[in-house]
Amino acid sequence: MKAIVLAGGFGTRIQPLTNSMPKPMLPILNRPMMEHIIIKLRDDLGIKDIAVLLYFKPEIIKDYFGDGKDFGVNITYFKPEDDYGTAGAVGFAREFLDETFIIVSGDLVTDFDFPQIANFHKEKNSKLTIALTPVENPLQFGVVIANEEDKIEKFLEKPSWGEVFSDTINTGIYLIEPEILDYIPIESNFDFAQDLFPLLMKSGIDLWGCPIEGYWRDVGNPQSYREVYQDIFDGEIKLPFKGQKHKFENGVAYIEEGTTLPELIRINGLVVLGKNITVEGGVSLDNVVIGDNSHLGEHVELDNCTIWNDTQIGYKSVISKAVICNNNKFGKNVKAKHGLIIAENCEVGDKASFEKDVIVWTDKTIDNSAVISNNIIWGGKYKSSIFQAGSVIGSTNIELSCEMSTKLAESFGTTLKKGSKIYISRDYHKSSRMLKRAFLSGMLSTGINVIDLEVIPSNVMRHSLAAQNELYAGVHLRQSLVNPNDTEIIFYTSEALPIDTNFAKSIERIFFRENFRRVIYTEIGDIEQPSDLTEDYITDVKEMIDTNIFKKSKLKVAVDIMFGSTANIYPKIANALSIDNIILNAYKDDKKLSDLSETIVTSQQNMSTIVKSMGLDCGFLIYPNGQRMQTIADGGERIDDYILLLVVLELLNKTATEKTKVFLPAWAPDFVKYENLDIVQNQFANFKASELEEYTLIGDTDGGFAFSEFGLNKDAIYASFKILELLKKADTTFSEVVKQIPPFAYRGENIHCQSKFKGKMMRKFMEDAKDKKSNNIDGVKIWIDDNSWILMVPDEHTDFLNIYIQAANKTQLQEIYDEYNNKITDWINE
Repeated sequence: MKAIVLAGGFGTRIQPLTNSMPKPMLPILNRPMMEHIIIKLRDDLGIKDIAVLLYFKPEIIKDYFGDGKDFGVNITYFKPEDDYGTAGAVGFAREFLDETFIIVSGDLVTDFDFPQIANFHKEKNSKLTIALTPVENPLQFGVVIANEEDKIEKFLEKPSWGEVFSDTINTGIYLIEPEILDYIPIESNFDFAQDLFPLLMKSGIDLWGCPIEGYWRDVGNPQSYREVYQDIFDGEIKLPFKGQKHKFENGVAYIEEGTTLPELIRINGLVVLGKNITVEGGVSLDNVVIGDNSHLGEHVELDNCTIWNDTQIGYKSVISKAVICNNNKFGKNVKAKHGLIIAENCEVGDKASFEKDVIVWTDKTIDNSAVISNNIIWGGKYKSSIFQAGSVIGSTNIELSCEMSTKLAESFGTTLKKGSKIYISRDYHKSSRMLKRAFLSGMLSTGINVIDLEVIPSNVMRHSLAAQNELYAGVHLRQSLVNPNDTEIIFYTSEALPIDTNFAKSIERIFFRENFRRVIYTEIGDIEQPSDLTEDYITDVKEMIDTNIFKKSKLKVAVDIMFGSTANIYPKIANALSIDNIILNAYKDDKKLSDLSETIVTSQQNMSTIVKSMGLDCGFLIYPNGQRMQTIADGGERIDDYILLLVVLELLNKTATEKTKVFLPAWAPDFVKYENLDIVQNQFANFKASELEEYTLIGDTDGGFAFSEFGLNKDAIYASFKILELLKKADTTFSEVVKQIPPFAYRGENIHCQSKFKGKMMRKFMEDAKDKKSNNIDGVKIWIDDNSWILMVPDEHTDFLNIYIQAANKTQLQEIYDEYNNKITDWINE
């Protein structure tokens, strides 16, 4: 058997640890991660011939491993000239692969029983075997389902939580027969999970999944790297140590040549010390790994730390839960008691203090007595991705600082063609204004021209963006409607849709590598002032709505603008359409905007009173950014958001002259059948405009509607007038339509679930669904009977499971909820 070690990744997500080295070279117990893999292949399987696939900083790997003789193996290096994908890169080494071979990533830490995988491969007479294992969080991996015979039936690469159907993942460890290489095209981008596996299954070749237990960790980000060390200190994985073993009363130390310890020293737990380390008296080491050529001053205290090479730590410094990269210098009395990750070539002054778990990037100088209370670069958590569904969301002036905003803009601008033109807009909150100015400067520095729309609703910006062929993108900054401490920066394509996952990853790669485009002074972008987009928008709305229908029958409505930026738009349209209107809260108020939850409750109560007492046809609450609304029916009753969706569907059905396509999320109520509507329920992600244009309505259960005749983005302004038009065409009222909806019960709930159990919950729901009608379009939906179901979708960003239930009545709904709530509790506690 031969082996392929994949060592070509950029290590983007684990920055800044990979600032000067590829990820496989990150040290684990003073050996590169990849060395542990090579040792394991050699000792467990007796493999001597190993091919290493290189791409990023290949010289560092080649200089360290050489021809492999020092490690008891023969290493052949292959470096594709381009990024050919995982399988395409392996195909580049096809001449080397003339017998069964195993593929392992060079950035894994594992104690898997490799002979068990090899025996499984032989017993199944397999052409391609994938090692499978359960993990707590499967989002970054390929999720796999195999049948009782271990034949793979289904897999999905790097899913969202809504797509996860198991916590069993593809570990990236493959055993393959050479004939499989015939299915990999030469010098083409070709991926194992996305391309090769589906092709093999389509060609009738069985893929086998070898279930295996043990320690496996893909070291993907700084937190994961630190957790590997915690697992080593806790004894969850055993790896080979360098150096001589020395026992102490409360611990053990492995010490390499050139390092001696003073008599006055405390050793607790596991301590690993590299070559030529100087340790002064009174030092305390508790679960610590230190590389070569470092110096610890008197009375230094270190616990749960990994320190690379060439670092000095001064007198009486106390450091806990830290990763300290190469060539750092700490002064005297430095305190970092709550965690620290510090990249290379930094200098920390005397008495500096780190108050919370922070990341310090390369080449930083920290002054004497400085207090570092925030991360120098992104946030209080180690995020595997900056983006969330096309947006960057962070606490204002902490995570999303002006520096962060500028760097995001520089990264985004670098992905666009120099000289491109984009829109930038914001709400009126002062935090949005501050960050927009920083963002705008970053765009200009990359040679991007900006049309600065200043304060404008995002739906107005997007409507214009979709209509302008000369524009490449749009960006909108706003205060979060969910958390007033956060600002959201939302990135849109030229089609006015949120950027997809691949686009977001391209921006992140540039951001973490700081590989920004810098243009000469003559190419710096220009700032342009726009034409009046508001008037254009108002004109377009009036042209799309049937004004005659309102002139024949006068409507009286009340509209609460909720202190948003639609105040100068809505009244003009209502007046032009001959709709009698009462406009509320049509002025700016930062305080009201910052406490939206209270504003909503007050607005609902006031609107109900006004509609009822004045005998109005309805009332609308337009959310501050103009994308969502709530409705008060004639009579003053608030229409629940999911009922409003059914009202709109019924109105469309009544007024349709031909079959009409509608796009809805998987959790939308579906017990009503419509003769004139063709309803598709799916996951709303990574769609192109051409795909969405097929649908007359794109709806949701949260008061968001997009009518494709006007635009593909949710637009509460247009939707409210369109719904009124449909209401008049159907010659009915809101209350009459609501009464016509058959009785049923519907409910959405959040059930607390730690992220580490989410994958398990998806697997358990899939197992529970085996003998029942079900689907996993988005999450797992299980039918109880023809019209009753439960849908579970793990929340993308918080420790909750989103549960949706449809039932015949409230009693059945509660029974379904109680049953699955108890099941979830039992599954978590198994």
